[in-house]
Amino acid sequence: MKYKLRLMIIDDEPIVGKRLKRLLEKDGFNVETFTRGSLATEELAKDRYDIVITDLKMGKVDGMQILETALTANPDVKVIIISGFSKVEIFNEAFRKGAFAFIIKPFKIDELKKILSEAVIQIKSKYQTN
Repeated sequence: MKYKLRLMIIDDEPIVGKRLKRLLEKDGFNVETFTRGSLATEELAKDRYDIVITDLKMGKVDGMQILETALTANPDVKVIIISGFSKVEIFNEAFRKGAFAFIIKPFKIDELKKILSEAVIQIKSKYQTN
């Protein structure tokens, strides 16, 4: 049986997670969605994910906190941050903290799929070298 990469989507707008889940499951990912960052961080602490896609600005737990929690739980996770905010300082902070990619809203699904393809290549190459 082929391993399906585990992908987590966190966005406080339920429609975003719902649409991305449907599209990315068609591409072979095992997808879980969360609308609250606090629930997502609990899940990240107890279960392993290969890729995390998170909105930056949410309620009490934001995308930067998700990034830190995800990388603490699994240093190999690829975290993609999506945001309507495009300040250079935010980009720099995200990459300094270990983000794999940063996408500005609104984005095209092809842009996200290209970044996901790059993440998958890196993940698979890591598994093949170990």
